[in-house]
This record gives sequence, structure tokens and C-alpha cells, in this order.
Amino acid sequence: MLLLWVAVVAVSALATPAPGAGGQRRGAVQAWPDAPNVVLVVSDSFDGRLTFYPGSQVVKLPFINFMKAHGTSFLNAYTNSPICCPSRAAMWSGLFTHLTESWNNFKGLDPNYTTWMDVMEKHGYRTQKFGKLDYTSGHHSISNRVEAWTRDVAFLLRQEGRPMVNLVPKKTKVSYDAIKIPKWSPLSEMHPIDYYSSYTKNCTGKFTEKEIKDIRAFYYAMCAETDAMLGEIILALHQLDLLQKTIVIYTSDHGELAMEHRQFYKMSMYEASAHVPLLIMGPGIKTNLQVSNVVSLVDIYPTMLDIAGIPLPQNLSGYSLLPLSSMFKNKQKFKNLHPPWILSEFHGCNVNASTYMLRTNQWKYIAYSDGASVLPQLFDLSSDPDELTNIATKFPEVTSSLDQKLRSIINYPQVSASVHQYNKEQFIKWKQSIGQNYSDVIANLRWHQDWLKEPRKYENAIDQWLKIHSDPENI
Repeated sequence: MLLLWVAVVAVSALATPAPGAGGQRRGAVQAWPDAPNVVLVVSDSFDGRLTFYPGSQVVKLPFINFMKAHGTSFLNAYTNSPICCPSRAAMWSGLFTHLTESWNNFKGLDPNYTTWMDVMEKHGYRTQKFGKLDYTSGHHSISNRVEAWTRDVAFLLRQEGRPMVNLVPKKTKVSYDAIKIPKWSPLSEMHPIDYYSSYTKNCTGKFTEKEIKDIRAFYYAMCAETDAMLGEIILALHQLDLLQKTIVIYTSDHGELAMEHRQFYKMSMYEASAHVPLLIMGPGIKTNLQVSNVVSLVDIYPTMLDIAGIPLPQNLSGYSLLPLSSMFKNKQKFKNLHPPWILSEFHGCNVNASTYMLRTNQWKYIAYSDGASVLPQLFDLSSDPDELTNIATKFPEVTSSLDQKLRSIINYPQVSASVHQYNKEQFIKWKQSIGQNYSDVIANLRWHQDWLKEPRKYENAIDQWLKIHSDPENI
């Protein structure tokens, strides 16, 4: 279980930005009368379902509720990749993960990549960032990288310690009796990708209901702490007489499973992991409005530029959220409104196949790898909010239609092959870089408890993986 982090980006208007030439508006067509300040608050691992009923009943979030009452909340907002660095790379670039090739927590954007902050700076805004941003390459542990690179190897190793809680949550912030024990499928009936994830996260053993409830209570207490941090920012803006002239946006890079589907962390397309909070309040934003349209974090980039009156680049994956949240009347109909779907991808550790989610208003479709070697999943969240019943084979026409739509957005078998090749190339470079220390180093990563029982077996499995022909067409 990771502690929640909060990053803050402050963008203040020094002068009314002058719209540039040559861009296309994919959102509002009328700028703010006075250029507003913008504060974006991004936390880590916050389950978006806690910001509305019934999830909101389990933990007290007064400042999120304040933003809901004084702004617009998006009920179906999703990460574009349920892991830190790739998600934040999508948020700061406005592009889907396969376009930035931010495959894992080590590979994000180039440090010199032009983000929306850079664009706003060029148009007269002063920008500043604080805390964990984590959207560029080169971060996170060696173990995390190697686990991601070797996910195709034919072995199954526990990469984590057993999830447990040593701290006591503050009961005044968490309604302990309201904490739900999530339903689990039997291990023998789990989807093969889910089983791999649960095993590598060391969650396939027995847990008492109290253990599960305590883990979830501890997580909810951290969410309450995050809300308090958000409140400090809102109160500071109020005390400085800036709140009425500042747009505040709150979101998270991904959610947290907190033992749903027999897992913790993220790295999953299930709601607890992929559903994020997204709230906007400030001048010109509709108040007490709940938007049910599906949206995602790539929409942050065009929304920020739209607030500033800056024409949007035509190559963005995202769409401005202002048409759904702004109270300004437009002189013409909006063009290029947000489509009725979002895309999320995952290519990192603890999941042994590239994963792709197409979320529409009714359906959640999840495809894997090349689309043939691993069975897809289909969920109707209106009738199955816990996502326990895969109905892909029950509704073959829906499954086929959604798969065709997904392939029209992304050639996912080709992307999977590219990631496979990248993983192998990166592993070989790393192996060569450590030379004679290879056997000792690889044995003592997070999987050391299992690895050291049969080190030669696992080294041989990697050797066999490396011998497989690397031509993507043959993968």
C-alpha cells in the first residue's frame, strides 16, 4: 500500500493571453472576460468513486464536497494508464500512452518535451510546479523496471510483500462499519491475467475479513488526509483573496484496488484502479453539476489551454472539458466534442500482457496482447458494478463491435508487439551493463524470496525468453 502524494501546479495570469494563430479549437470558442489563474492539484492513487454516492459514504471528504457544490464533477473520469509515470505523461502531453511510448514507470516523456505548461508560459502565464510530478523518464527502482521488462518470461514470482497494515486509521474520518468487504472470484475461476497480478502482488493467500477491512480503512484514511491537503490549498487561495479569480482542478493519476479483485496497488482496468476523481471549480464553471460523460486525463491538456484562450494543437488525443462545464454561452455550436469513449492502456509490471480498455457509457471492454492469445473481458457496469461477471462470450456481437472500435483507435496487436520488443531490448542492455554481477543482482530484486529457492531455473527461463525470435511479426 503506497502513501498518497499530492502535486500542485499553479498557473497565474500575468496578462490576458493573446490567442496564437494556426490552431484549432476543440472546445470553447469564447475566452474568459478576464484571464483566470489556474491551480491543478494531482494526487496519487485516489479512487474516483469515493467522490460520489455510494463511495462517498465511507470517508469524509469535506473539501472535495466543497468543490462539488461550487463546481463541476465528472462521474466517469478515467486514467489513460493505471500507473504513475505513463498516466502523468498522458496528462502532461495530451496524448495516449502508445503515442508517447511511455510504457512503464521508467519510460515517460523526454525531459525537454513541450507540455501544456510550456505552452501557457509562452502565452503570458507564469507557471510553477510543486511536489511529485513524475511524468519524465528515468525514475523508479531497478526491480520495478526488470519486472516490467520480463513480464513475458514463463515464470511466476511473488514481487511484493504480503499487504498488511501496521498503522491505525483515524476513525473520526472513516466510517469503519460502512467499509465493504469486496467479493472475490475463486482463484480457479479468475481471468489468467488477474491471477498473474494477484500472485505477483502476493495476494493469493488467505486473508481474514478484519485484515481486508483494516487495509481498506487505512487507505480511506489516507484519502481523508489527501482531502485535507486539498483543503489547505483552497483555504490559502481564499485567505489571499484569489479563490474567486482562480480555477481549481483536482484529479489523480490512477486509483487503488485496496484488495478489490484480490489485489492492491493499481495496474488494472477495474474501476478501483482506473476510475479517477475529476472536479473543476472557479469563475465561469457551472456549480453543483455532475457530468456523466466518459472523460480521461488526456483532456487536462486541452482544457488548460482552452481556459487560457490558446488555440489547441490538432494532434491531441484529448478534448477540452469546458463544453461540459463552462457556463459561458457560445456564439456557435461546439465542434469536435468529446467522443463517447475513452482509451486506457497498461504495459508495465505485475501484468503479463499489454492491456487495453475501451470504456463507453454502458460497456467496459478489455482486450489483451494480440487480441487472440488471451480472452477479452466485457462488463456492463450498470448491472455488474463490482465487475465480477465477464460477459464477453455471452454477447459476442457487442464484444466484436467494441473490439472493432478499439482497433480503429489503436492497432493494439502491433503496439503489444512493439512493447514486447522494447522490453527485450531494454533487458539485454541492462544485463550487459551489470556484467558479471548479473546473477547476484537479478536474484536479489523484489522477487528474491521465490527466486533464491531455484535461481538456476529462473535464469534459464529468461535465457529461453531471450532466444525467441524478436521479429514483431512472429511474436
